[in-house]
Amino acid sequence: MTIRSIRFDPAPPLDPNAATTVHEWYQDRTGAFSAGFWASAPSEIEVSYDEDEFCVLIEGTVELTDASGHTETFVTGQSFVIPSGFKGVWKSVTAVRKFYVVHLPVVGTGAASLPDAAADLAGT
Repeated sequence: MTIRSIRFDPAPPLDPNAATTVHEWYQDRTGAFSAGFWASAPSEIEVSYDEDEFCVLIEGTVELTDASGHTETFVTGQSFVIPSGFKGVWKSVTAVRKFYVVHLPVVGTGAASLPDAAADLAGT
């Protein structure tokens, strides 16, 4: 197996005529694991995740609201995970640019909610 590096360019070209831009820079041979860049103009969409996604915000503010109404806000420089089974609303409060890594689990689970960031920071 060969190791290859992938440069994660924080400023790839954006399509000025599209609400979102996606650059997928890696996908494994099964299609279950991928990584890349995503950008969005301010917007709000309902989402339903079959995959686990790790995000690193390189620009912008995002609000994620789960089905129970719990909202978490993430800003430039923060990282977060959206678990498989999450259903809710993704709101790009401002223009957003992020790096992402996605993994599609073999077996799905029920609906997920966002972890309590305050509890995580407190170590509970």
